[in-house]
Amino acid sequence: MLSLAACATAAPSLPPAPLDAWLGQATGADGYLGAVAVVADHDAVVYRGVSGHADLQGRRPLREDAIFRIYSMTKPITSVAALMLVEEGRLRLDDPVAHYLPAFASLRRVTGGDVDDPQLASVTRPLTIRHLLTHTAGFATGGDDIRVASALLQRQAPEDASDLAGYADRVARAPLADEPGTRFRYDGVNTEVLARVIEVASGQSFDHFLQARIFSPLGMRDTGFEVPATQRGRVIALTSRDADGRRVLADTPSARTPGIALRAYTSGAGGLYSTADDYLRFARMLANGGDLDGTRLLKKDTVALMMADQLAAFDPAVPAPEPGEGFGLGGYVVTDPAKSSRPGSVGQFGWSGAASTYFTIDPARHLVIVLMSQHLPVDGAPALPKLAGPFYRQVYAEVLP
Repeated sequence: MLSLAACATAAPSLPPAPLDAWLGQATGADGYLGAVAVVADHDAVVYRGVSGHADLQGRRPLREDAIFRIYSMTKPITSVAALMLVEEGRLRLDDPVAHYLPAFASLRRVTGGDVDDPQLASVTRPLTIRHLLTHTAGFATGGDDIRVASALLQRQAPEDASDLAGYADRVARAPLADEPGTRFRYDGVNTEVLARVIEVASGQSFDHFLQARIFSPLGMRDTGFEVPATQRGRVIALTSRDADGRRVLADTPSARTPGIALRAYTSGAGGLYSTADDYLRFARMLANGGDLDGTRLLKKDTVALMMADQLAAFDPAVPAPEPGEGFGLGGYVVTDPAKSSRPGSVGQFGWSGAASTYFTIDPARHLVIVLMSQHLPVDGAPALPKLAGPFYRQVYAEVLP
């Protein structure tokens, strides 16, 4: 296990023992395989922790530069890409998606019936870029109350598409479940369609845009949709649990062949690999108002908008997804710390990935936390305790006077 304060700054380091002990307990024989944590306070890295192993057999200690499948932590990166185009005048938040993807021009929504004979009506408001960023587009994702609309979307099988253009076309053929801008339904469909909009508005493939405009400028050398063959030994094993609670290799292609593309298309919703240090650079850029080490990606006002609750601004307001929290342009926003399950301040922003990766930015305290593990929960198996809340509380206990 490694604890290390940034020696290039004068900021005090966090006491390592409690945080190291916490990571060690979380990555024991009955817990997570391994974890890397990094904490920055006012731009100084004040804690690094590494615990556990990179392989299921426990032969390779986890390295600080381990590579993780970050899944939905791809979404905030996609949001930044879209907002860069907004600043350049190539997108506007309230533009109809159909301006860029004409297949979305005549959307309908399900009002009743069944899968074989659905009742449909035209939507009364256009689907906009803002709706995609706030997961209020009305796409039919999850929920027993929208079974008909969900089944119609599933029939189009968008995840079987070979590229983002095909993905978006399949989604456009299915009716919505809700009127755009009236209900928060978190799902990757919103962000996949947004990624295709970015391709059209920028004139570049999505992966090339991210590399040229975000990863290279920020020095995120180990972030991408595939891991080079020479670096795949750094990818931590992806685990799940079986019905008896034993740790096993997850049943996914990327678990069996670490480093391969997670989707056939460049998924803006969940397709990236990254490291704790790479993602810390991205998060610090946001925490600094769009700038990192003299490289500016976004204006301060744009970052402030991204990290502000958008749901309360809809007319009528869209109900919040969690007590004490709203949603910004690509991540949760704490609106009432007394009601939120997360420790922190008003305006705290962050997100997580399906395989136990997390980040949070607390602007009021100039604090950034990145926590990376690699465990995929599955139905029918005993769940491991969530990592983020307890670790965040431990960090706050050490940071606060």
